[in-house]
Amino acid sequence: MRNSGILMHISSLPSPYGIGTMGKEARSFVDFLVQSAQKYWQVLPLCPTGNGDSPYQSFSGFAGNPYFIDLDYLCEEELLTKEECESFVFGTSDKEVDYGALYENRYPLFHKAFARFKKNIPEDFHAFCGKQEAWLSDYALFMALKDKHEGVAWSKWEKDLKTREPQAIAEAKEELKEEICFWQMLQYFFYKQWFALKAYANRSGVEIIGDVPIYVAGDSADVWADPAQFYLDDNLDPIDVAGCPPDAFTAEGQLWGNPLFRWDTMKEDGFAWWKKRIAHMSVLYDVIRIDHFRGFDSYYAIPYGSVNAVRGEWRTGPGMDLFTALKEGLGDLNIIVEDLGFLTPSVLQLVADSGFPGMKLMQFAFDSRDGDYLPHNYQKHCVVYTGTHDNDTILGWLKSASKESVAYAKEYMCLNEEEGYHWGMMRTAWASVSNLAIVTMQDVLGLSGEARMNVPSTLGGNWMWRMEQGGATDDLAKKIKQYMNTYARVPR
Repeated sequence: MRNSGILMHISSLPSPYGIGTMGKEARSFVDFLVQSAQKYWQVLPLCPTGNGDSPYQSFSGFAGNPYFIDLDYLCEEELLTKEECESFVFGTSDKEVDYGALYENRYPLFHKAFARFKKNIPEDFHAFCGKQEAWLSDYALFMALKDKHEGVAWSKWEKDLKTREPQAIAEAKEELKEEICFWQMLQYFFYKQWFALKAYANRSGVEIIGDVPIYVAGDSADVWADPAQFYLDDNLDPIDVAGCPPDAFTAEGQLWGNPLFRWDTMKEDGFAWWKKRIAHMSVLYDVIRIDHFRGFDSYYAIPYGSVNAVRGEWRTGPGMDLFTALKEGLGDLNIIVEDLGFLTPSVLQLVADSGFPGMKLMQFAFDSRDGDYLPHNYQKHCVVYTGTHDNDTILGWLKSASKESVAYAKEYMCLNEEEGYHWGMMRTAWASVSNLAIVTMQDVLGLSGEARMNVPSTLGGNWMWRMEQGGATDDLAKKIKQYMNTYARVPR
């Protein structure tokens, strides 16, 4: 079945409150997708953002980002007033997220809501907490302790809290029980709003593709709650950390800094941690995109404390043992694998053995002259992207790429100003034999490099782009649908 979708993170939706939310604008975007004959809405990880504002470095792999909670819905539930919401400054630009302003002002507003919430707790709140017990209690306690320690990483807490001594944990739960309830409340509203939005999308014929990072952040409830799953020393500090080696795009490689998994330990218990994680994501999303899939075949280990990724080594990952266990435990899974980068024969074999479709990134085809990424070499069982959150926009790429690459791209795709260069590249993706084609909303809007979502291995200025109010017009939807009709990608 030939289908298509648009990549647009929740944070990028229009909103009067500084960042996109799961409110009316999210439903309006679903309506735009339907008008555009799109089957899929792809989002980035929904988890809370940590240092650097990246959704790939989160305090939890299971929690939802409180910033995405729609304030107007809280007003409808009489937990906030419109005047209270408008009394806080969440940023000064409709085009960018100001994470500093959100951090300073969103939580005081949430505490106002909590003061009313705890006086009349909804009947289903405790049922929600019970259903999510596998991760929620640890996360809420972690965040309460983090607040008590003024944001300091858990690795620097007192030893009895760092190592989760039972007596210390029991005392913390008693001392911080109100703060714990506050963090549980935020997750209650996040999940309530997310599942309502997802149900709206599904009823409209739109499915959600969600992104699952391969690694979790070191400063996270995941690592603090279950350190035995990670490659840590006796002091619970990382021994080696994750990243990518130097390549043609990054001379010093990419130093992500995430703790590595103890794959031997995970295999001994049948990959229970991964089963819990993927089962959770299978409920959140209709389709899961697993980031950095090659890390399951072999992964790059960098000594902890390194300033870059130059010094590291490749180690063997779990391979098909993990995915066999997941299938045995969870059944057939709807997964897309991010298999970009340097691919060895064993990585290619793992993708083939898994049966999951891999990705084809069109910008790579012209940057590197890599035949695998050129559309005439695609197989149906793959997902083509013009670009992802880590790439420049099409128009930005045309300005920054080498003259040779741009000339080749223009010739190959018959790009011209009359159609619009960005429309020409998207047309090529839609025309390809790939079963699924995904384009970014920035490219649909014809935006240049200032709308890029992320520049890998850089800190600051990322994850900020927002679509202006009224950007997703009826005329734009009609134009996209014409392409869908031409290339037989209208959902059936």
